[in-house]
Amino acid sequence: MSNKKGQTLLMLLVFMIIAITVTSAATTLILVNSSNTQKMEGGTVAYHLAESGVENALLRLLRNPNYTGETLNINEGTATITVTGSNPYTITSIGRNGNFSRTLQVVVNYNGNMTISSWREVF
Repeated sequence: MSNKKGQTLLMLLVFMIIAITVTSAATTLILVNSSNTQKMEGGTVAYHLAESGVENALLRLLRNPNYTGETLNINEGTATITVTGSNPYTITSIGRNGNFSRTLQVVVNYNGNMTISSWREVF
């Protein structure tokens, strides 16, 4: 009878070790996924800030062909806009959100009507 009591305790210890291992692995995966999600969100916000800068520059160029750029403070980030050239204009917008930064470059022709030649992200 005393032999069976030892086996029960051994089985309980084995199951506890397995349960702790599975729980630790699941917790680690959740933490890693949460960190990656925060990084992805920061990059997405920076991209949208850069897009806002490009759209602002397009409106400003329509109103004033001599527009050269500015820095916009938008909520938690900034969009730094630079306009170079003259027909075609090259608009470069850098969106910054904390440690994250994304850059968009747009080439525009303006002859009474504005035509966007290219819109791309610069790495």
